[in-house]
This record gives sequence, structure tokens and C-alpha cells, in this order.
Amino acid sequence: MVKNIWAQKCSKRVIFIILGLFAVIFLILGTVIAVIGHKNVKAMNSCIDAALEEIKRNYTVTPCDAGEYKEMKIYGVLKFHVEQYDIEELGNLSVMRVNMGIMQMATVVITPRDRNMPLLSADYMYILGNRKCYLEFYDVVKEKDEQYCTLLAALSQVQGNYEHLENIATSPAWYEPLLTVTAYKAGDSTADQDLQGMLVDSLETYLTHSKKCEVLKEEAKKEKAAITLEYTDGLIEKGGISTDVFKNALGDAETKRFFDCVFFGTATR
Repeated sequence: MVKNIWAQKCSKRVIFIILGLFAVIFLILGTVIAVIGHKNVKAMNSCIDAALEEIKRNYTVTPCDAGEYKEMKIYGVLKFHVEQYDIEELGNLSVMRVNMGIMQMATVVITPRDRNMPLLSADYMYILGNRKCYLEFYDVVKEKDEQYCTLLAALSQVQGNYEHLENIATSPAWYEPLLTVTAYKAGDSTADQDLQGMLVDSLETYLTHSKKCEVLKEEAKKEKAAITLEYTDGLIEKGGISTDVFKNALGDAETKRFFDCVFFGTATR
């Protein structure tokens, strides 16, 4: 009887010790994730803020009210902070950031409405100590004139300056025919400055060359808007990695409204 009581006490003591060890391990892991997450948020904000500064250095940028989409919750845990701007004589700018603790994501999209320019989309992901960057320029123009081709050549040259960064393999997608210049890169935290530099340098080239493109007349703007809308509607109809997240949470109709009114801004004018 005494042995059984002693054995039970020992068993409870072992359980308490194990639970205590698990608590310590979870506390350490939580602390490490929090510290890394803080560093990642700092790196993400530095990158996106530098991109915004480059845009503002070249154009007059006016904040827009993103309304109900300013703070969006997806699946109850993904909280997206959305900013929308009008770039005078160029188009719509949207910036989206999300912090999920173990992963941070940021997206910058410039939808050129007023000039014969490709659509710019930049996605940056910070997953603990790893980074991924998807930089894409979409062909949403009717006429590929000399200035347009010169811009694409200049953007390709910029990407050549970052060939030392690790390349990411991508899966086939329906919109591949629309892609012009792209960069899919990866790295760890030591690559933060290079990944930021790649975005800022690309923006500098994109915006500098944009000023050499004439502002489109109203009819040409409508034609360009229709081409852009065909692409953005295609994302909803045919799918896309990030688009599917919104579709599954918001539904097709609400996702289209978000895309049209804020993310791509095709309905702002």
C-alpha cells in the first residue's frame, strides 16, 4: 500500500516535471518566434517604406480611403492592413501587409491607368529566417511601342544585377503569357538589403521610364482599363495563389469588389 502511494506520488512528480519542461520549451519557442517575428516585421516595413519613398520621389501620391478593406480579417486569424493611393498621372497603388507571427507578407501593386506601362506586382514573404520574393511585370497594354520595349529592356538589366540571389522555381499558371520581366528570388535574413534593393531599383527604373511615356487620352485609357480588367477578372475566374485565399474566404463577388475598388483600382475612375 505504501509502495503504491509512493509510486503514485513519483508518477505525478514525473508528469509535473514533463509538463514543466514542455512549458519551458514552448516559452522558449514562443520567445524565439516573437524575436524573429519582430525582426521580420522591421525588415518588411523597411522594404515597403523604401518602395513608397521611391514612388513619392517620382510622383505626387495621394492616400485614398480603402474603406472596409483597410483592416481585413481572413479566416479570423489573417489580418491584412491595406493601404490605397492614387499616383497622379500614373494609376492606382495598393500596399498590403500581414503579420502572422511565424510569417509576414507584404504586397505592392501599381496598376498603371494613365500611361502605356506594365502592371507591377511585388510579393515579399518572411518565414522565420527565410525570405521569398516574387516580382512581376504584367503586359496589360494594347500597343507595345518603342518606349514600352525600352522599359522592359531596362527592367531586365536591373534584374541582372541580382542574379547572385537564389532563384525560386514557380508552377505553371494561366497568366504566364502576360508576364514580361520577372524575378523569383529567395534567401535568408542576410539577403534583406539585396531583396529590398531589387524592388527599389526596379521601381526607380519603372518610374523614370514612365515619365517618357505620354499620358493616354481618355479613349486609350478605357482600352487599357478593359485589358487590365480582363486580367484581374481572370484571376477570380481561373484562380491564382493569393487570389484563391480571398475567394475561399470572401467569395467571388466580394473578392472582385475588393480587386476593382482597392487592390487594382480598376473601378476608381
